[in-house]
Amino acid sequence: MTIATPLKDASQERQKAMIAEHFHKLAVAHETGRKAVYTFVPGNLTELLLTFDLLPVLPEINALQSGMRQKSGDYVQKAEKMGHSEDVCAYVKCDIGMLHSGNIGPTGERLPSPDLLLLSYTGCFTFLKWFELLKEEYKAPVAMLHVPYQSEGRITPTMRDYVVKQLKEVIIPALERISGKKYDEEKLRHHLALSAKAEDDLVHVLETAKRRPSPIDAYFGAVYYVGPIFSSFRGTTDAVEYYQLLRAEIDERVARGEGPVTPDGAMGPERYRLVVEGPPNWTSFRELWKMFYLEGAVVVASTYTKVGGVYDDGFRHDPSRPLESLADYCLGCYTNRNLRARSDMLIKYVKDYDADGFLVHSIKSCDSFSAGQLLILNQVEKATGRPGGFFESDLVDPRYFSAANIKNRVESYLQMIEQRRAAGAVR
Repeated sequence: MTIATPLKDASQERQKAMIAEHFHKLAVAHETGRKAVYTFVPGNLTELLLTFDLLPVLPEINALQSGMRQKSGDYVQKAEKMGHSEDVCAYVKCDIGMLHSGNIGPTGERLPSPDLLLLSYTGCFTFLKWFELLKEEYKAPVAMLHVPYQSEGRITPTMRDYVVKQLKEVIIPALERISGKKYDEEKLRHHLALSAKAEDDLVHVLETAKRRPSPIDAYFGAVYYVGPIFSSFRGTTDAVEYYQLLRAEIDERVARGEGPVTPDGAMGPERYRLVVEGPPNWTSFRELWKMFYLEGAVVVASTYTKVGGVYDDGFRHDPSRPLESLADYCLGCYTNRNLRARSDMLIKYVKDYDADGFLVHSIKSCDSFSAGQLLILNQVEKATGRPGGFFESDLVDPRYFSAANIKNRVESYLQMIEQRRAAGAVR
């Protein structure tokens, strides 16, 4: 099959420029008097940070970018030589190793030390230990927002009130101390309104995958689409303009009846429509993607694209109820939902996106995703009648990516779909 070399879309170029500008601001932050706040992707309070003119730094993003730049393996092993266990989350070890290797970001510039570690716990106990380690390394103050787990699969008024109380009494005072500025709720409303605009366009883009052929890959390709909203740009005009541009580009693909764009150009005919649970592997990201698109397999929905916020169930940041809206966002993140709620979400995706099957990518060192995945797989199979599959690697530790093993599993899984089609069990 001959595949053309792709040209970068305008949205890709814009996102690249946004990232470069942000990391340059970080590199010169302390020279320019800006303050940096380290925080996490799920449940991040970016709009609130912007209200105080603070710069967000997300260690998870730094780790995955290190993986894609083939640097994470050395960072992970450096951390292990310092005494961190092989079973510790690879993101944590990558971050610690990166810190002890100069803390150089993706643009080649040094990241600033944190002026505050803002911990919003959302379904991952590792976050607590991670920031405990960073506190020891940086000697930085910590502000913790404890977010109750959705054990019953829903947000209650008591849970919301509990989070809002912490925002008022713990988080906002900490941000005021660090920034030297008073909380301005009107500024927060402004940033939340911008977030909602961007979220509308992102949902539109993701839901185009309901079409045949899907104009996007909602797992590998959507990693790039969710980047600005997951990280430092939600609540900015940059994000609004990026998602307007992306939406226009995807709508053009829909109008032309085109499938997804891959690293090797336009994908061939769509043969399989899949839903995927779990994060990608970053050290061999393109190699893994290629195993899918060369087979004509497109991912039409995924849970990873919801780890930084579940917007396609109707949630939007709401400027009319600013702190309550932030609380609902934190409480509603994917990994903060119980297994039944996660299964229900995936069952809905398989049905709504008319998927041929469902794949679990289990991450060796990520308990928040991997715990319970086999139960989820069984529940989804039973509810949808569509076949499930399973493969395993890791986030940013290249020692746990076996290309031959994963390729064999993916190909065997797609062959199973073909056999079921021949038997009339799958479309």
